[in-house]
Amino acid sequence: MNAHSISVIIPCFNEQQVIRETYMRLTRVMQANFSAYELLFVNDGSRDYTLSILKELASQDEHVHIISLSRNFGHQPAVSAGIENCTGDLAIIIDADLQDPPELIPDMVRMYEAEGCNVVYAVRKQRQGETVFKRVTAKWFYRIINYLSEVPLPVDTGDFRLIDRKVIDAFNRLEERNKYIRGLISWVGFKQVPIYYERAERFAGETKYPLSKMLKFARTSLLYFSNKPLRLASSIGIFSVIIALCLTMWVLYTTFFLPDRLVQGWSSTLIVVMFFGGTQMLTVGILGEYLGSIFNEIKKRPEFIVDEKVNTKPLKSNPPA
Repeated sequence: MNAHSISVIIPCFNEQQVIRETYMRLTRVMQANFSAYELLFVNDGSRDYTLSILKELASQDEHVHIISLSRNFGHQPAVSAGIENCTGDLAIIIDADLQDPPELIPDMVRMYEAEGCNVVYAVRKQRQGETVFKRVTAKWFYRIINYLSEVPLPVDTGDFRLIDRKVIDAFNRLEERNKYIRGLISWVGFKQVPIYYERAERFAGETKYPLSKMLKFARTSLLYFSNKPLRLASSIGIFSVIIALCLTMWVLYTTFFLPDRLVQGWSSTLIVVMFFGGTQMLTVGILGEYLGSIFNEIKKRPEFIVDEKVNTKPLKSNPPA
């Protein structure tokens, strides 16, 4: 069996339909491959029976550790809670819906050992069970955020990845409240290598990332990981000034040299006002988003609040074969 101690971090929100299957598949993989491991389930304020089922599993299996948050803080804070509380040499971040296969974990650990790296991130070759809209928007989102980011970010990846203790400790020193975790793990550096897989259809239940949450996540990714939108706003402002000067020169030229072609009316004025008004609103909006982000940071509220912990103790080893 592998000598590394492994913490598997599983954020959960209303996963009663899938959580037992998630536990069983993870347990089969971990028992067959690792001598010391923990399944660290982070209950993110579930309103169904997720926590009750987890407590039942924890009473039967000392490998099951639970961090239960006081309310629903969101997927990224739940993952942060897991990273902060994990005790293994290596941590694997995986969602509870089984779209990311637990059976890939041994391959990730083998690649970690073979490559001598610090991070193994899983790249999706194919996304099954998702709409065309989600596949297309996800594809372009990752490429846009990679273009805007000042640090290269791998495309077509989620939070499913292996990180070692160096990365765990570096991540836990970061003080941001609203984290874009996959971006921050890229930002801390160290050696990072990809592993490719096909993402499966969700086992059961509903997605926890509807369009509204996807947009919020995209906004957080852009604002907290890049200053380029601010520079874009400045560029739009400069472009608007150039357009205004060109329009002014055209009006003056027409007034003095082509007065018969000068149309007296409000349409051109309205177009100019709408153009510059829209530009100003866009610029002010971008600035406002950044100011709002700064406001959230300076309040220094905790990223999450833990309600209770179950079985959080040193890693339990499997008995020798």
